[in-house]
Amino acid sequence: MEAGRPTKSEIRQNIVELLKFMGKAYGYEIHKIYLTIFPKASQRIIYYHLKKGLDTGEFEVENIRFEEGEYSWGKMAEKKYYKLGPNAIPRISARVKKYFDKKNKL
Repeated sequence: MEAGRPTKSEIRQNIVELLKFMGKAYGYEIHKIYLTIFPKASQRIIYYHLKKGLDTGEFEVENIRFEEGEYSWGKMAEKKYYKLGPNAIPRISARVKKYFDKKNKL
């Protein structure tokens, strides 16, 4: 038996399911959709699992964009766009599929 925390995570698997349908997305966008489909999760935990998923190969950073705007912290925001990595194994969650089927019909 291995020591330490298990590498599996329900939250990270849910993010894999989302990215399977979204293709690519930045952290805040993932968090907003996550909250509409799955139980409440903090933005901090979503970003933690995105970072952890980079380490495990479940996610990759497709690109990083700097966007100008009026933000509480200044005039510039950095947006990292994530996509599925080689170690991601989507299970095609019925909840996620239903959400995106409904969204695409609008």
